[in-house]
Amino acid sequence: MNDTIAGTGPLLRASIRYDARRSFAPWTVGVTVLAASSVLVFPWIFPDEADRTALATAVGANPALSLILGPAFDLTTSDGFAAWRSLALGGFLAALGAIFTVVRATREQEDSGQAELLASGVLSRASRLLSGVAMAAIGSLVIGIVAAGATIACGGAVGSSLLLGATFTATGWMFTGVAAVAGQLGSEARTASSLAVGVLGVLFVLRGFSYAVEAPEWTLWANPLGWMTETRPASGDDWWPLLWAVVFAAALVAAAFALQARRDFGQGVIAPRPGPARGRVRSTGALAARLIAPSAVVWVIAFLALGLVFGYFVTSIQDLLGDNPAVAQVLAAGATTSDELMSAFLLTVMSLIGILAAIPGVQVVLRMRTEEAADRVEPVLAGGIHRATYLGSNLVMALGLSTVCVLLAGVLVALLAAGADIGLTFDGAFLQSFASLPAVWSLVALAAVVLAARPHVAVVAWVGVVATFGLTILGPTFDFSDEVLAISPFWHIPVIEEGADLTGVFGTVAVVAVFLALAFAAFRRRDIAR
Repeated sequence: MNDTIAGTGPLLRASIRYDARRSFAPWTVGVTVLAASSVLVFPWIFPDEADRTALATAVGANPALSLILGPAFDLTTSDGFAAWRSLALGGFLAALGAIFTVVRATREQEDSGQAELLASGVLSRASRLLSGVAMAAIGSLVIGIVAAGATIACGGAVGSSLLLGATFTATGWMFTGVAAVAGQLGSEARTASSLAVGVLGVLFVLRGFSYAVEAPEWTLWANPLGWMTETRPASGDDWWPLLWAVVFAAALVAAAFALQARRDFGQGVIAPRPGPARGRVRSTGALAARLIAPSAVVWVIAFLALGLVFGYFVTSIQDLLGDNPAVAQVLAAGATTSDELMSAFLLTVMSLIGILAAIPGVQVVLRMRTEEAADRVEPVLAGGIHRATYLGSNLVMALGLSTVCVLLAGVLVALLAAGADIGLTFDGAFLQSFASLPAVWSLVALAAVVLAARPHVAVVAWVGVVATFGLTILGPTFDFSDEVLAISPFWHIPVIEEGADLTGVFGTVAVVAVFLALAFAAFRRRDIAR
């Protein structure tokens, strides 16, 4: 066997055997359900031409959906609906699965010491990276095959379903390469994951923004995720952009191997900054702030950028609606008013910002579990710190970070909207973002309950965020009943205007208070690191 890949085969087989369920299964299920369910339920929910026309009008009247789901090329068929609803989000999930698989198989093993144990056997320097890349590539292929097969079984057209599954696989392969490079740049697994996910997030938002504002065509082809959308399953079926994805992935993987050959074991190209010679942290609050400071800076910058993007998007709403003949026809018929459309659009934008802002808060909460598992919490509590003080300090940071992110983005959106003469005032737009805060806090508080009561199922905290996104952004397209939509805390946030009913806002605040009380009670009773 070639010395440069010695031991790769046995390592890959062992990794797939022991890690495949965690690495592949959740992402495969998520993507498959997203694609197959769209084909399955479309004829039930939109049985005739009038229903489908109403769907196209509703989608066109809320361009915020284009930021997340991309353009709706064809909403008259189940295959076109499935492509619109699942191509962007399914690719996003496949990319996340690839990123976490590669980082777990490479930098996470170096951080935990497993890599040194493996290196003591017959294993070449490149084998772990090659094994991680191969496992992510296989996982992405499985996602594409299973999703395509399930979509066809549910009634999807063979050609468009196969192309849709191929876009999932190609997206996973591209971000396998991104994660492989990030693993060489970051000094630890957390940094590597943040870099790769950050690249994915930026490209995802830019792709949606380019389609939403009808940016020049070159902006789409400059974005690898734009290549996937331009395959146009069910409304063009162009396979050739997938070739660019394969070339892009191969180039990144080659760059990752070149970087790995030159970096020190356990280190990254980006070296971590050394800490102070003497410790200056004197409280649990200061400790929590110190631990989250690097990621908090990144999140604040990200939400400043999101505020500018969404703010510009809001200022363009009248042009976007004016270019949609279906929406213009509805307005001409007096079915609604432009002010009502504007208020509904602003509510969607602020809800989307709020859901995204819950992510850093949940991260801060779940980082306490990481500290527990690394046996760094018990020494802190052994120093006379009360459990409630420790938990409270971290929750203040989690809730505070999410709040700051919402308000920063909200201020920028309000400033841009107020200066665009589109019928929105600064006070009205900012109050809309302020009103969304209780819904954001409820997701962070749910994560706190999970951490305090059942930390071994911490994934439930992320399920809450994903379910809220699905119900808030995707639920209306499936005509879910109000009882189902009400599960999302953002459903209870009204359009803020004179005489608005704020009962839902205060009710959400009460739910947050209950969740926090449960979290403190559960954390006080359970064993640490269990």
